[in-house]
Parts: sequence; structure tokens; C-alpha cells
Amino acid sequence: MAEAEEDCHSDPLRADEDDEENESLAETDLQAQLQMFRAQWMFELAPGVSSSNLENRACRATRGSLQKTAADTKGKQEQAKEEKARELFLKAVEEEQNGALYEAIKFYRRAMQLVPDIEFKITYTRSPDGDGVGNSYIEDNDDDSKMADLLSYFQQQLTFQESVLKLCQPELESSQTHVSVLPMEVLMYIFRWVVSSDLDLRSLEQLSLVCRGFYICARDPEIWRLACLKVWGRSCIKLVPYTSWREMFLERPRVRFDGVYISKTTYIRQGEQSLDGFYRAWHQVEYYRYIRFFPDGHVMMLTTPEEPQSIVPRLRTRNTRTDAILLGHYRLSQDTDNQTKVFAVITKKKEEKPLDYKYRYFRRVPVQEADQSFHVGLQLCSSGHQRFNKLIWIHHSCHITYKSTGETAVSAFEIDKMYTPLFFARVRSYTAFSERPL
Repeated sequence: MAEAEEDCHSDPLRADEDDEENESLAETDLQAQLQMFRAQWMFELAPGVSSSNLENRACRATRGSLQKTAADTKGKQEQAKEEKARELFLKAVEEEQNGALYEAIKFYRRAMQLVPDIEFKITYTRSPDGDGVGNSYIEDNDDDSKMADLLSYFQQQLTFQESVLKLCQPELESSQTHVSVLPMEVLMYIFRWVVSSDLDLRSLEQLSLVCRGFYICARDPEIWRLACLKVWGRSCIKLVPYTSWREMFLERPRVRFDGVYISKTTYIRQGEQSLDGFYRAWHQVEYYRYIRFFPDGHVMMLTTPEEPQSIVPRLRTRNTRTDAILLGHYRLSQDTDNQTKVFAVITKKKEEKPLDYKYRYFRRVPVQEADQSFHVGLQLCSSGHQRFNKLIWIHHSCHITYKSTGETAVSAFEIDKMYTPLFFARVRSYTAFSERPL
């Protein structure tokens, strides 16, 4: 019954709309005929035109004007139809917010009959009161020119009170001291603590979402300049070709510090033959490589069959108790071919062996002591939607230096399918509050 009543109420509305559309079409046809008559009359009045040429030109002009008129008419009709569908859709949104669901469904249906994808051509913004969502809308690419530079826009909104620049204002009155009372220098020092020596720029970006004043502080060029100097050192003195230090930090290739680069290698190895010679076993070997970079130039590398769930928490700091871990330093290098490479020299963690007094009176055979180090070369690139999340092996070699003679033996490993690329995995616990500011 409700649907029947709804259809009865909607029939007069549809009839009125059909009458309006018929009247607009009749008026458009009349304008087209009048334009054809004017064109033909102008050709007849032109001097030195024969009857045959006149007829041909009149036909061509008439045909061209008809095509142009039809295209203009079609475009106007489409535009009018889209405006009508938008109006109906916004009316449906308003009815839905007011609780009239049946009326909203009726307007939704009529709008989608005119333009099926009208829902995707409207972008909504919340009204200042927060009650009517559909009261205002922003079309695609609207006000983009005004909001292109959000930092300048926020800086213009700052207020001066008592001759002091106020970055933010308390939303509610309170007897306690608000953060806006702090001087700018103190606020910037707090922001440097947020970034910390671990370069936790992600927390800085999250802090900028608090208010407009914090957004301005988070875009301070000095913070981003110090972050760039910590990553690239003296090679980033010049800002060219970037427009800001923040853009350099985000766009220039670099290793990431908020996670671990992980690779998984799997291969099948032939085992020993059984005692009776009836079968020979095959073993599937699986292991992982982990590489963790730090902003101060240190790097950790670990090769183990243990899965990331148990290894990643141990690589949070350099003071790990894992015995098989390799420690060292790394540097970034950018060649002329615009490819960024990472070169690292790592050694095994040194352990102090306790003195054995049991055999101190016996003569022991001297063992030749040697220092062992590994030289690693990786190429930094991006994969998928993430940036700088992939490391490709270039070379891997082992250097053994004998302390007695000072000689060094180099053994280079062949880069084959066993050296699978390392992919970055972000770990939230790595971006914790550090003990030192930036």
C-alpha cells in the first residue's frame, strides 16, 4: 500500500517534469528553424552568387548549422539533466538526514534515472553546525587554487593577542596553563624531541594534525634541514633542485629507519643416501636475511632461519643480545646514472673471552688470529606504492685480515638466485620516543 501511495504521489510530479521537457524541446526546435532561415536569407542577399552555388552553399550552411545546433542542444540538455539530478540527489540527502527515508528513496531514484553516476560527481563537506551533511557540496577541482599552499593559508589565520603571536587557542576555558602560552622557541624544542635522534618524522606529521599552529611548527624548515643533514651529511648543503628541505627529505632516495629490510630465501638441497641405498632424501632449506639501518650511520645484519615475528623485536636497538648478528657502518652513494646505492662494511659482534687459568702453565700451540669483515653493496629502489622499500644485491665479499702478517684475503660471493631482494617492513615499535632530541 505504501508503494502504491508513493507511485500515486510521484505520477503528477513526473507528468509536470515531462511537460517541462517537451516545452523546452519545442522551443529549441523553433530556434533551430529560425537560425536556418536567417542563414539562407543571408546567402541569397550576397552579391555575385549564382543560383546553383547559392543552393549548394545554402545546403552546406544549413547542414553545418544543423549539426552545430544539434550539438549545442545536446550539450545543454545534458547539462540541464545533470543539474536537475544533482538537485534531486542533494534533496534526497537532506530528507535522509531529517529521517524521511521514503521521501529520500524517491528522490534518489529520480536522480539516478537522470544521471546513473550522479553519486560520484558530488563531493560533500560537513557543514559548520555538523547537522546537515548535504547542505553544501564541493565539485571536483573546486577551490584547489585557494588551498594549494596550505601553510600560507594557515599563517594568514594566526591571531595577535597582547602583541604576541598565538599559534593556537584553547577550545574550552580552563584554569590550567595552556600550551599556547609557551614561547615559540620552547614549542620548537618540543617538536625536535618528537622527531628525536631516530628521525621519527611520521610522529611529526601526526602531531601536525592537531591544529593549524602545530601544522605550522611541523613545517619549520630548520627541523627538516637537520633531518636532511643527519641522513646525507655534507652532500645536501645545496637545496637545488628541491624547493624545500621537507621536499628533499621526502623525494630524495634514502634508506628507511622505521622498520627492517627482510628477504626470504628457499631452495632444495639433496641429502645423503639411505643405508640400504633404496632412497635419497631431499631437504627444503628456508632462511631469512634482516638488515636494519640507523640514522647515525650504523647498520645491523642477521641471517637466520627464525621467522620475523621472533627476530624483528630484537633489532630495535643496537644493544641486542643476538650472537650471530653483524654490526657495521653504511654510506649512501649516488652515481651519474641517478641510481642510489648503499655500501656497508659489517663485522661480527666481538665478545670478550674469559681467561682460562687451567692451562696457563702448559705450552699451547699459537693460533693465528684474524679479523673477518663483510663488504656489502645494495641498490636502493622503489616497488609498488611505497618508496625506497627495496634493496637489490650488487656484491657481497668477505675480507680476512691476519694480525700477524697484516695480509688480507678477499673472497667474493657470486650473486645468484640465493641473494633475493630485500623488502621493507615497517615496525611501529621502532618509532618510539628517543632519549635525545634532533
